[in-house]
Amino acid sequence: MDKIEIPKLLIISIFLLLGAFAHAIGKKTKIPRVTLLLIMGIVIGPSVFDVIPHEISTWFPSIAHVALAMVGFLLGESFLGKDLKQSGKTVLFVSIGETIGAAFIVFCAVYLFANDLTISLLLCAIAPASAPAATLDVIKEGHSKGPLTKTVLGVVAIDDAWGVILFSLFLVAAESIVGQSHQTSLLLKGLWEVGGAVLLGIGIGLPMAWFTGRIKPGEPTLIEAAGFIFICGGIAQLIEVSYLLSCMTLGATVANRAKHHTRPFREIEGASEPFLIAFFILAGYEFDLASIKTLGFLSLIYILSRSVGLIFGGRLGARSAKASNTIQKHVGWCLLPQAGVALGLALFVTERLPDQGEVILPLIIGTTVVFELIGPVMTRFHLKKSGEINDNS
Repeated sequence: MDKIEIPKLLIISIFLLLGAFAHAIGKKTKIPRVTLLLIMGIVIGPSVFDVIPHEISTWFPSIAHVALAMVGFLLGESFLGKDLKQSGKTVLFVSIGETIGAAFIVFCAVYLFANDLTISLLLCAIAPASAPAATLDVIKEGHSKGPLTKTVLGVVAIDDAWGVILFSLFLVAAESIVGQSHQTSLLLKGLWEVGGAVLLGIGIGLPMAWFTGRIKPGEPTLIEAAGFIFICGGIAQLIEVSYLLSCMTLGATVANRAKHHTRPFREIEGASEPFLIAFFILAGYEFDLASIKTLGFLSLIYILSRSVGLIFGGRLGARSAKASNTIQKHVGWCLLPQAGVALGLALFVTERLPDQGEVILPLIIGTTVVFELIGPVMTRFHLKKSGEINDNS
């Protein structure tokens, strides 16, 4: 018997209601909403109950572009000058340490196991990406305050920038290896992806900051902000630079130049919710449970090597900055969550290198579920162990 054709409007309503349901469950169980949304996507997808039409998978790229452009802009607010000055060199050293640590250990481990240079490069480039939203939820929920908390917040804000830069360069390297890019243009193309994205974000961010300063409360801030973000993301795709990095630079420019910079960020924060819900559900929908049989051990290698790299890289960075013993001991454990940015980077791989994407995307989706289940729990445990979360929270 043929399946009943479900109207697209009804599918959208199902996604939004699942998002509300996940939020309610998350408040009761302390499981991050993103984890629940991924699981829901897997359950309604072809791997389990197969209740949603397969053609909705064609929505994934467009929704991902919109959601990640907004996420990039929101991340840019973390680069507010006064906040960076307060966080000091500890954040810088820890972020560099955990980025290099995660990338290096993942590359070595994956290459030793898989003997595939392209896959090893792509996974090591994705490894440093974190989950700022999940980490922030844990900190807010536990009312965590103190030097470790401040360091963690600073690191999760900046390490995605390092990750995007690293990924942009390594993706070009991977394309060169598989023959999609000439070796002589490798460095030039990598510099263009990163430098072009930064220049584009600044170029659009300056007029956006000027407009934001002129808009008064009650005026259409959301419309103006969304317009600038999508122009930035659209041009970035057109000229083939990282739209995530360009939108992140856009947000940083607005945060530092606009008179009333908080207004567009708060508007976009609310407007991004439906897109993020759909993004995570569709990410789960795309997950093929059958791939666990072939990717199971590789996924385990990635999970263990990324965790080791973050923990020891973060500790080495904190020690180099002469941070307190508490920060050295606990900061790496607080950086394990991985979510939206990593999925977005995996999506880039499927667009640019489809053959490698068949391995990278399901692996990152699967390991994201693990990191989003275990990561926030470890973050809360170590913040509590350091004395920065009250026992009654």
